Amino acid sequence: MKTQAHQLPQLLQKGLSPVYLVSGDEPLLVQECCDQIRKTAREAGYQDRVTFHADQQLDWNRVGEEFGALSLFAEKRRIEIHLPTGKLGDGRAVLESVLQNPPDDIVLLLISARLDAAETRRKWYKELQDKGVHVPVWPIDTDKFPGWLQQRARNHGLSLTRGALDILAERLEGNLLAASQELDRLALLGTGATIDEDTVEQAVQDSSRFNGFELVTELLAGRAAHARKIVGVLQQEGENPLGLLAVLTRDLNLTMELNIAAAKRENTAGFLKKRGVFQPQRAKAVEQAARRLNRHQLNTALELCSTTDRAAKGFDTLSPWHYLQDLITLLARPA
Repeated sequence: MKTQAHQLPQLLQKGLSPVYLVSGDEPLLVQECCDQIRKTAREAGYQDRVTFHADQQLDWNRVGEEFGALSLFAEKRRIEIHLPTGKLGDGRAVLESVLQNPPDDIVLLLISARLDAAETRRKWYKELQDKGVHVPVWPIDTDKFPGWLQQRARNHGLSLTRGALDILAERLEGNLLAASQELDRLALLGTGATIDEDTVEQAVQDSSRFNGFELVTELLAGRAAHARKIVGVLQQEGENPLGLLAVLTRDLNLTMELNIAAAKRENTAGFLKKRGVFQPQRAKAVEQAARRLNRHQLNTALELCSTTDRAAKGFDTLSPWHYLQDLITLLARPA
């Protein structure tokens, strides 16, 4: 079965499943979900833990042997497998065999990067959904980030003034781990303390962190001011624009296809599902862009992407960041 991160505590209260998959690209939220599962498993007697990392050096035969081995320290064990690429590769056969008949004395925890659509169609994933629980973890949407911060502050016994919340949201946006750490520091001021703007100004550094995926989402949504902020941060951090250009070109082409499909009255949700777009934030951004932008704008944007690509490779006198600013202006215009 599949469940959302906020539903996991209630699900764990009903009892443990033999296997859990926690996947996503937001380390803090993935870690917190895994910690909840670990805590429940320990309380249920699964004290012994064995950890594997699915890199190129991993011998999957060892993993298979571990499932058949007797524990030296406890009757019940936890086996954790980290999947940094979100793919099993050579481990599929081993996991398929384990998942067909999961051992009673083992809780398996798979900790993965975000899964792509192809991986969710494989046999091992279908077996996992049948026998266990998948917890997909998505980043916090920009408009929900202040609320997330406020709730985390309350959990620390803190009360944030509106001004303090605004400053924290601006400085920590896109970096949940830094946000959590800053709230931990503010909590040292004392439970029940009211945190105002002056306190935040003195205590919190600007820890905003963005990536190419977030920039693409903002571009498609036409949020020019926020997109310019992200471009500035990426440029200062020395980000290579080629990676985000590949993502942007992909989604602009997808937006163009959806624009054409919508004109033929094709169902939007079905269109996106067939093309493997399952992340709500990305689907929403593509859908908004297809409604807001016309084909001329999209074609012009794709041409600008090509120009930006050449600039990033040194074949233009202007910086690629200059052309990205032009893209922001273009995509922010209403159709």
